[in-house]
Amino acid sequence: MSKQKDSVKRSKTASKRPLRADAARNEDAILEAAKEVFLTSGVNAPVRDIAAKAGVGIGTLYRRFPQRSDLVASVFRREVDECAAEAVTITAENGPLKALTLWLKRYINFLAAKKGLAAALHSGDPAFEALPVYFRANFEPTLATLLASAKESGEIQGDIDPYDLLRAIGNLSVTNNEDDIQHTYRILNLLIKGLQFEGGIILGKANSSFHGQ
Repeated sequence: MSKQKDSVKRSKTASKRPLRADAARNEDAILEAAKEVFLTSGVNAPVRDIAAKAGVGIGTLYRRFPQRSDLVASVFRREVDECAAEAVTITAENGPLKALTLWLKRYINFLAAKKGLAAALHSGDPAFEALPVYFRANFEPTLATLLASAKESGEIQGDIDPYDLLRAIGNLSVTNNEDDIQHTYRILNLLIKGLQFEGGIILGKANSSFHGQ
């Protein structure tokens, strides 16, 4: 077995073991620090910067994440989980169309924060092989539920493929520059307005709901 595959195997095995309370705290601190450092410096940021921000030693970081790719993949999975889970709270606090719009904005922020991740995902590293599947397995059902609720309420038309919409927005979200994010928000609003049309006539219920945000 190659050194790289052996490292991936060790990482997967370690991730299945229950962590002690102190080890769990260290892991949470490392993942949160990595998320912030990746946002500002990209996924190739120095590991020592992540360890320093997390308040742990380099050795502690490497024991849990032997390869940089292990850390990047773990941060990605955790953020996917958090982004998908926020749909529940957003839906509970807003009407269907507004919930759809707000969650898609959250999704835009998620994508914008992944500086350098696209290149990493296509690097051929085995640690990243399962991430596209993980992405779709979490985000497609989340968006499908939001779309179904908005359709059932009469606020948008039907037959919208969740993956098509995820990809369309993904193609717009290629930077974490604040001006570009605001531009993506504006394009999203145009997309949402387009979903409100049926046979060239904007749905009355959707029109009042959207502009009442």
